[in-house]
This record gives sequence, C-alpha cells and structure tokens, in this order.
Amino acid sequence: MIVTTTPHIEGHPIREYKGLVTGETIIGANIVKDFLASIRDIVGGRSGSYEQVLREAKDIALKEMADRAVLMGANAVIGVDLDYEALGDSNSMLMVTACGTAVVI
Repeated sequence: MIVTTTPHIEGHPIREYKGLVTGETIIGANIVKDFLASIRDIVGGRSGSYEQVLREAKDIALKEMADRAVLMGANAVIGVDLDYEALGDSNSMLMVTACGTAVVI
C-alpha cells in the first residue's frame, strides 16, 4: 500500500479512483504526561511523552485509513491530509484524522 500526500505517484498512472477514505483516532494523555509537560512549559524543552502520543495517534489514523482503502479494492492512497485537534474539557484528548483518496495504480 502506497500512501502519499501528493496528488499522483510518479511512474504509476492512476487506473481507477475508489473514493474518499478516512482514519480517525482519539487518544487521551494521562495525568503524569500532563504534569511532565507542564514542567517543560516552565523550564523549556520538548515534551517527549506528548510527541510519542502524537506519533502513535498519527500512525493509528493512517493505518485505519489504509485498511479502509484495501477494503475498497485500492492499492494506494493519494492526497493524504492529517489534522490534529485537542478535545475535552481540559483539552486532554487528542484527535487525529487522516483523509485521502483511495486509488488503483
């Protein structure tokens, strides 16, 4: 499965468009990560724990999107866009969505 942000795949003509595919995930950050991140806010630096959560959420959303494309008979997804959104009363939930066009190349 080829997954790309570009509108085409060089050297691979698109034979058929299958349609829009999406993948979504919502992940909560726990209180320990929140506490450590707040310390990072004060002293500066990167929050490795939050970065790991972001990577995990992105990977899950992309996998769900690719799995849905396979179910549609596609072997590639083009024009992929990722969106991130904080949710919940204290913005403690992270939603990541992946969206693209399932195609046969």
